[in-house]
Amino acid sequence: MASFKGQAAYSVDGKGRVAIPAKMRAALSPEAKGTFTMTRGFERCIFLYPLDEWERMEADIAGLNMYSRQNRDFVRSMLMWADEVALDAQGRVPLTRPLMEYAGIRERALIIGALERVEIWDPDAFARYLEEQPADYETLAERVMGG
Repeated sequence: MASFKGQAAYSVDGKGRVAIPAKMRAALSPEAKGTFTMTRGFERCIFLYPLDEWERMEADIAGLNMYSRQNRDFVRSMLMWADEVALDAQGRVPLTRPLMEYAGIRERALIIGALERVEIWDPDAFARYLEEQPADYETLAERVMGG
C-alpha cells in the first residue's frame, strides 16, 4: 500500500504533463506498475490513485447498492472522469484536458501526498482553499483526532 506525503510545485508542460515527485514515485508499490487512475477529486482537485489502490477502490464501488440513486450518482461522478495514465521515463503523468479545466490547472500544479492517493491542485486554488478553512490546525486536529 502506498503512503504518499509531502508537497511540491511543478510546471505543467504544453502537452499537459506534470512531474510526480521522486519521493512519491518511490512510495509506489510494485503492484501499481507505474500506473495511476486519475479522476475528479473533491474541492476542485485531481485525485491520482496508484493502480493497486484504484483496484481496491473499484472493489468498494462494485459493492455499492446500485438500486440507490445516490450510489449510482456517485459512481457516475467518479468514473466518468476516470482515466488510466502511466508514468513516463521522466516521472511525469499526462493530465486530461477535462480534469485540468475542472481543477483550474494551467501552467503550474501543486502535488500533494494524501496517504493512498496523490492530489493535484492549481496552486492559487489551494491557497484559497487554505484561507477558507474555518478552523485553525490545532482545533481541526483536536476535532478529528482528539476523540
